[in-house]
Amino acid sequence: MENIISQLRKQNRITQEYLANALGVSRQTISAIENGHYYPTLKLALKIAQFFKLPIEKIFTFKPKQDKN
Repeated sequence: MENIISQLRKQNRITQEYLANALGVSRQTISAIENGHYYPTLKLALKIAQFFKLPIEKIFTFKPKQDKN
């Protein structure tokens, strides 16, 4: 899964800390989501979408891995 949270934060001049506080999570959680090391729960993904006032599918995209056969 890929996301554009980092881009949205930079466009809106929001720090990871500010976003984390607004969502009730740690800054490390935001960092891990942005870097693809952690996939948010549906509830958290919806909170992120509401925070940025965007549909969830504009923020998160799923690209399945290609088979190497």
